Parts: sequence; structure tokens; C-alpha cells
Amino acid sequence: MDTLNCESGKSSAVFVIFGGTGDLTHRKLMPALYNLIHDNMMPQCFSVVCTGRRDLTDEQYRDQVHESLMKYSRNKLDDRHWGRLRQLIHYYRFDFTDQTGYEGLKKYVDELDGSSGTAGNRIFYLAVAPEYFETIVHGLHTSGLAFTREESFSRLVIEKPFGKDLTTARELNSKLLKVFPESSIYRIDHYLGKEMIQNIMVLRFCNSVFESLWSSKYIDNIQISLTETDGVGSRGGYYEKSGAVRDMVQNHILQILSLVAMEPPVNLGTDAIRTEKLKVIQAIEEFTPELLRDNVVFGQYGQGVVNGEKVPAYRQEDRVPADSSTETFVALKLHINNFRWAGTPFYIRTGKRLGTRSAEIVIQFKKMPDILYFQRDYIQEPNLLVIRIQPNVGVYFQFNTKDFSSHNDIIPARMDSSYISSAQGNTPEAYERLILDILRGDSTLFSRWDEVEASWMFADRIIGYREQKKFKFPNYAAGTMGPVEAFKLLARDGRQWWDI
Repeated sequence: MDTLNCESGKSSAVFVIFGGTGDLTHRKLMPALYNLIHDNMMPQCFSVVCTGRRDLTDEQYRDQVHESLMKYSRNKLDDRHWGRLRQLIHYYRFDFTDQTGYEGLKKYVDELDGSSGTAGNRIFYLAVAPEYFETIVHGLHTSGLAFTREESFSRLVIEKPFGKDLTTARELNSKLLKVFPESSIYRIDHYLGKEMIQNIMVLRFCNSVFESLWSSKYIDNIQISLTETDGVGSRGGYYEKSGAVRDMVQNHILQILSLVAMEPPVNLGTDAIRTEKLKVIQAIEEFTPELLRDNVVFGQYGQGVVNGEKVPAYRQEDRVPADSSTETFVALKLHINNFRWAGTPFYIRTGKRLGTRSAEIVIQFKKMPDILYFQRDYIQEPNLLVIRIQPNVGVYFQFNTKDFSSHNDIIPARMDSSYISSAQGNTPEAYERLILDILRGDSTLFSRWDEVEASWMFADRIIGYREQKKFKFPNYAAGTMGPVEAFKLLARDGRQWWDI
């Protein structure tokens, strides 16, 4: 990537973080900013304003950021790079629920803009709970903070969740559009910043060996698994209002699904890519009551053992009711009703307190017919292409070859290409890439409103089904790979979940 500079005025900005003392800022945003400086990607004219209610001086806040960087930065702290970031960070004590305080914030940002040479460009990052989004945007509007001069920009960055259902998402979007145009709203999904997610399109469209086979004619099924060993921890209150569908399926998983299944875009422009992703979500088969009954599995974890330690059940977690019906696991089988994918099932699973922590996409190709070698007692393993997102990052391919230690046996061989190597250095954290794109005005990796709307239309049907039915929870022990029904979902089709 080219080093950004502020001579053109296109990437310099005052970066205002609402929720500057919060966990997201210290664990993700500040390390991302430091690493952009470390990798020479930060614009020369740049300032960071972190707002919070705590009574802190600039120096006290900077010391807290330094401690966070020691814990969370992927690059070891260097005095020269830290010295530059330290100068860029400013703390502004501010209660964002108090509308009278925005005038003071505007004056502060205006003065900083003048001394920093950031050409009137502002980025407002809402690292706060979703219930405060409208409050903050209203304050930005009434104070004039969101106003942009000619040849300057004002961008709004919002973390998930974007609404809690289709109705609230539409209401929120309507409020945002009164202040910011769609082109200036960046709905962030950190999964899309992961290198292997971005690599899906390269893998497909730069390799004829894959793209020529990328259809129901050659692919038996596709599996997307995002599994966690952690429980909800201290986030029980949030998770009770969310559940696995809202927390993972409506955003991360549908975004991944759309990249895997999309048609080649007419070009690599932002709208061309987003339009093809939207078509995939719109083509997902409608879940009738019968399909919901047969193709959706919900789960909630009970007590169990994870990594050798006993862990509590979900209902025993902090701020979780003893009779909670919130799902911590969901598995789905769905079809995409278009010419490319008709007949190919997509299997999805995600959950907490499972036996492994991983995120991967498994493309299983169809088996060869039972002739030639396969008329005999050979074990025919299917060809698998596995895109590993985390914790391993890379591409894995399984194919059949002769076992050279025997006369006739056929065995599966594996090619495993890791993205992390000494030549490429550390894989950049997702937030580094996303912040860089926000500075550049590239919204390719951010969700357009019509994508969000289509995702909620899909997710609402599943959530509504779970709320209407009474499921017997808990139905899987922590440390296992989910409810038995999730395995039956594939077994009845003669398939299995792949744990590579």
C-alpha cells in the first residue's frame, strides 16, 4: 500500500472516538492506529480526539493507551512510533448524552483541525452501545459538527449491531440519513477486515482452476463454521438481547456467504461488488414454517469442560435469567435459488462454548462416480478446499493420490498454504485495514444499507421462529460441538461437519 499523506487533503482527518475509555477503543482502535504508524500508513496530518466521562488529563489518558498497546499491539512498541501517536491523541471530557455539550466539542475539534492541518475532514467513530447511536448523531447535527465544507468530508462509523430487527434497523437508518448521506455511513463488520475474507474474491477470480468449478455442477456442499470456546462472560446482558442469530448470522455469516457465492462483479468498484453480494442474500430460499422446522437447529450451552477447566452453563452466567431461552448456538441448512447454486446446500453453524475456536469455510467437491478405482475397496475421500480465517490463516486443499508405501492404496493428500510467513510479516489486524479504508473513502468492506435490510429480512424469520417455539435448553454441554440435532441435520443428507 502507498503511504498516505495530507498534501491532497483526501485522507487527513480529525478522528473523533465516542467511547474513548471503552474496551473497544483500548483493545482494537488504539492498537490499529499505532500499527498504521508503525507500518508507515498513517496520514501526516491526523489527530485523535477520544471522548469520555472520566476526569482525565491528556497525559493520564495517553498513559492508559500506552498500557493497552503493551498488551494488545501486534507489533512491539517502539519509542519513535509511540512518540508520534502520543502527540496525536487528545482526551476530551464529555457526556455524549448531554446535548448541550456538543457545542463545546465542536469548538475543540475546530481548533484542533486548524492546528493539525486536517482540512476540515472529520471521522466520527461510535464505539458505544447501540442505544446511543441516535443520541450522538442528533448532537452532531444540531451542533454543526457533521457539517462539511467544500472539498472536505464528514464520515460516520457505526459498530454492529445495526438495529435489533428489520423495524428498528429501518428506523435507525432513517435517522442517520437525515444527517449523513449513505456514502458517508460506514457500517463496520470487523470480519470483513480479516485478510482471508478479502482473499475469497482473489482465490476465486484469479484462479481458473477454482472459478471454473465454482457451481452446483461440481460442488457438493459448502460449510461455514464460526465457533468459539469462550462463553458470554460479562456480556450476559447484551447477549440476552442478541443471541447467536443477531450476534453472528445476520452480519458476519451472511457477509461471508455473499462473498463465497456471489457472481463475478463487472469491475472492482465498491458498488459493483456490493450489488453482487446483495443479489446472493436476496436469492436465499424463503424459510417456510416447514423449512424452519427441518433446517434450523438452536442450542444453549450447559455446564461442561473447556480446555480442561469446568465452566458454568449459560443460565449461570452474570446477568442471564435462570430460565433464559436465548440461543448460544445455531445451525442452518439453506439454498441459494439461482442458476449457479441451485441444488447445492449451504450449511452454517456458529456458537459459544464449543470444543474448538475457529472460523473456516469448507467447499466440498462432488465425488467421482463409482467406476475405475472406486469399484474396488478404496476409500474415496472428497476433494476439499478450506479457507481458514482464524486462528489459522490460510488455504488448505485435500486431494487423492497413490499411497507410495503400498501397492494399490489411495490416500488423501493435503496442501496447506499458510498466509503468515516470514516474508509477509504479521497479518494486519482487521481494524487496521478498515480504518485505512475509512480514511481513503473506500467503503467496499462496509455494509450498504440494502445489504443490511436484506440480511434482517432473512434473520427476522429465523428469530421469529425461535421466539414462537419453546426449546428445551440447555441442550449441549460446554466443550462439545453443539447439539446432537446439528449433526443429524447433515447426517440425514449423508454428509458430516468437517473439522479440519
